[in-house]
Amino acid sequence: MLLENKNAVIYGGGGDIGAGVARTYAREGARVFLAGRTRARLEAVARDIKDTGGNADVAVLDALDESAVEAHLDAVVAQAGSIDISFNLTTRGDRQGTPLVEMSPADFIGPITTGATTNFITARAAARHMIKRRSGVILAIDSGSAHGSPLMGATGPADALLDTFIRNLAVEIGPHGVRALGIWTSGVEDAVSPAKLIAVNPAFQVDEATFRGVLEHLSSVRALRRSPRVAQVAATAAFLASDHAAAITGTFVNVTSGTFPS
Repeated sequence: MLLENKNAVIYGGGGDIGAGVARTYAREGARVFLAGRTRARLEAVARDIKDTGGNADVAVLDALDESAVEAHLDAVVAQAGSIDISFNLTTRGDRQGTPLVEMSPADFIGPITTGATTNFITARAAARHMIKRRSGVILAIDSGSAHGSPLMGATGPADALLDTFIRNLAVEIGPHGVRALGIWTSGVEDAVSPAKLIAVNPAFQVDEATFRGVLEHLSSVRALRRSPRVAQVAATAAFLASDHAAAITGTFVNVTSGTFPS
């Protein structure tokens, strides 16, 4: 198994991609610590993992809460002995569909601030533990919109900040044996829903026909003419967190089915 005897903390583990990553990590032998704000979702994922013979724990916390994140990791290390993988999949509250010249400062700055803060807090807390053991992997995820995407609001700038943060973090912690890297993905077919589209663009009217049209359009603009799926993102995340990827750090892996070259 790729992650046998590894301890993995997944922030946003109750979401569709977070849950998929958690289940895959558990199947690959990791003990999974699910963290997020909604207990019911976290516990549902933990039950699935335990029902298939895996090991999962749940903690309700806000990744913006520095003290809560650090206290949780201290408890994880005290209980499990180490933290080997930290993966932040928390949402940022992106607002899309409005031209930048018409956006409010709050809608533009909000996702950038939230994304930067949660990733900084969780990565810093994990790195401090990992450096002591000279081992560990810090993972991040964004849509790769720093390459240029119209009507995406602050998504592109927020992605660019995260991309740069991960690269700089990797350079600093690499000499201590710790890796930092990420995944680019977006429009993951089985993680998109009308509710999620409305959440980022409240003015968007979504009926079934419109929703299917959105999915078809997303597939049509990709080199592979199909959108990525949760299982593919999760499998990539498992490989990157494993010792098989021990020479990979300071970069993002393109899991967009070829939305853009990289």
